[in-house]
Amino acid sequence: MYIQQSNTVISEVINVSFLWGVDSALSVNQEILNCVTISYGKPLYWGRYLSRVEGAAEGLTRNEILFLHKNGIRVMPIYSNFRSAVGLRSGNITAQNAVAHARRLNIPEGKILFANIERFFQVDSAWIEGWFSTIRTSGYRCGYYHDPLIGEFNREFCEAVKNNEKIAIESILWSAEPETGATKQQNAPRFGPKTVNCQSNTWGWQYGRDATACPIDTNIINDKLYNFLY
Repeated sequence: MYIQQSNTVISEVINVSFLWGVDSALSVNQEILNCVTISYGKPLYWGRYLSRVEGAAEGLTRNEILFLHKNGIRVMPIYSNFRSAVGLRSGNITAQNAVAHARRLNIPEGKILFANIERFFQVDSAWIEGWFSTIRTSGYRCGYYHDPLIGEFNREFCEAVKNNEKIAIESILWSAEPETGATKQQNAPRFGPKTVNCQSNTWGWQYGRDATACPIDTNIINDKLYNFLY
């Protein structure tokens, strides 16, 4: 049984809290926050991109972070300025760029940085290892936004885990499946993301994309992931 309490869905069975929030390609201002709060609910966290990607996402700023924090909303940092995830060196360099942007924004070490791996990307286990090792040594927490059903991530992540079990133990996955449709916070589904076919910490679920009333996607995460947000 799940009980709704403000922005938190609490499982009485396993005593884990599941928290509702959103992500967006657009910068967050009062107008967008009002739209989300009125149409869907008050998010506890907001996924935003560490740097601008032409035609795809606006980059996070320090002022935007301050605005979110003043409204009691944590930041879920995402790095998306890449179009494939192939090769160890590429994984290292992409992670270095993500870390540089996180430090520019004064995001403290110990917080999570998600690599945005779309379902149509080329992916290999070497890139996953490269991202993991560089993020880990930088002092940040390693995360992967991914689709476990469509594309190459499932297979290649599990191959990376075979080579280095620390990837399964220390990294955090944010699943894009199943896509059940954006909802109001009070109507959010029970936490049930699809997972990869090997050991993992799948602690986040983007269950609804492209909400109609506001330019956001809707998510549920567990409280363990929430602790690593900024």
